[in-house]
Amino acid sequence: MKAQIKPGKILINNEWSEAASGKRFDVINPATETKITDCAEGDLEDVNRAVSAARRAFETGPWKKMSARERGRILNRTAILLDKYREEIAELETLNNGKPISETLHVDLTLAIETFEYYAGLADKIHGETIPVNGPFLNYTLREPAGVVAQIIPWNFPLLMAAWKLGPALATGCTVVLKPAEQTPLSALRLGEILIEAGLPAGVVNIVTGFGPTAGAALARHMDVDKVAFTGSTDIGKLIMKMASETNLKRVSLELGGKAPNIVFADSNLDDAVNGALRGIFFNQGEVCCAGSRLFVEQSVHDEFLSKLKTKAEKLIVGDPLNPKTQMGAQVSEEQFKKIGEAYDV
Repeated sequence: MKAQIKPGKILINNEWSEAASGKRFDVINPATETKITDCAEGDLEDVNRAVSAARRAFETGPWKKMSARERGRILNRTAILLDKYREEIAELETLNNGKPISETLHVDLTLAIETFEYYAGLADKIHGETIPVNGPFLNYTLREPAGVVAQIIPWNFPLLMAAWKLGPALATGCTVVLKPAEQTPLSALRLGEILIEAGLPAGVVNIVTGFGPTAGAALARHMDVDKVAFTGSTDIGKLIMKMASETNLKRVSLELGGKAPNIVFADSNLDDAVNGALRGIFFNQGEVCCAGSRLFVEQSVHDEFLSKLKTKAEKLIVGDPLNPKTQMGAQVSEEQFKKIGEAYDV
């Protein structure tokens, strides 16, 4: 086994520590329903410490004075290190999330690496404009970092979602408090180690593991957080927007789940449509915010289409996510498994 399995701690100011309360929670392998390890259960006190560290790093640390080019170099080193540890991190992600190793290795890791590479290149190309105006005036715009950013990420693409959140924030000079989903914290914690190895100054990225109603809510409500970015359910997105508006009216960006139908017409290439529909619902165990969980099929090809789809679906290899031949792994949690089961009763 290549994955490094160890008890998870909170990362604040480039130092690993237990939660202030001393509490920990179990991290489960969804494929075997056994405990992998446990993690520190952060709450308000830990969030306060993390936000304070991020604020100091933003206002007075070396990050503030660092050139955009050097920020880009750190992001590029992060991409290089992710590639170096690719197999180890892919295995860790599969153990924690339940998705097939073929996907974590060739989809999640590849896209996470490419994300950091992209923002490494973008870092020194973000600039304002000078605007011609009448009279003896100088009119210009500046592109400045938002400040301290809270980032709350989901469990369906844990590492990739962390990369999508961290890449643009770091490229623009923000500092971050990241809260991974309690179901899948391990790859985010490993990414924290990699960021330190890449040379990220203390306090620029802080990681608080814990639960949404405590750690997540504390971040959304925090008066010293300038922006909160969230990917997850629509209901929780509404709560975060409400919390942000009730406190310091912090900026909010939300990427919320939604399920879209696939529409199949009689004049389409049915084999292509079947392959698209199959991947649309079974990729990543259907745990995708745009999964094709409904099918609208024109009546004249309805039976033929469903027959082809059924035949292909029955050939999917469901099994051990660590087996490279597996095409469908485990749902991320028992809770998610039950939700899917409930859909059959509708």
